[in-house]
Amino acid sequence: MNTIFRKSVLGIAGLAFTGGIFAGPVAAHADARAVEGKPAAVAVQGDKLIPHGVQGAQSKIDLNGEQLANAKAIIAATKKAGLPERAAVISIATSLQESKLENLGHLGDANDHDSLGLFQQRPSSGWGTPEQITDPEYSTLAFEKGLKQVDGWQDMPLTEAAQTVQVSAYPDAYAQWEQQAADIVAHNWNS
Repeated sequence: MNTIFRKSVLGIAGLAFTGGIFAGPVAAHADARAVEGKPAAVAVQGDKLIPHGVQGAQSKIDLNGEQLANAKAIIAATKKAGLPERAAVISIATSLQESKLENLGHLGDANDHDSLGLFQQRPSSGWGTPEQITDPEYSTLAFEKGLKQVDGWQDMPLTEAAQTVQVSAYPDAYAQWEQQAADIVAHNWNS
């Protein structure tokens, strides 16, 4: 499928989700705080992790043990897929936006349709079964399979790459997590 056609289809599908995101799990995590858009002290940053620099104000949350374990699972799955650190940064930033790195089950009335897991993937949209989607390795590999289908994902801004896969009603929201995602990858890629 050519890129223009795919973006058109995904853009139209994204409009169908407009308004649903704040009724979903993101509203349950309104404790994220915006921080200055300057890069933090990251040992391995540069073109590999943040090739375009951060875009806009950055948000940051303190991670608990479960969230850090989920970030490490995303990194492990990225390595298993043979993808570079940049793919892990995009994946973690996406999960920070979608679930704050929490492996969410069904949230009842607060759920955005049938969205589940770290990436808020939907069984009804073909991402997998509920059991698969709530498996961190499976959901990461599914997200990254979609990422690999995006022409030039390695060279585009994080929020554009994530949006092309996720088709969110708020396409620019992923950018706010780029610095924290890069910091997480820099500190955990070789551990």
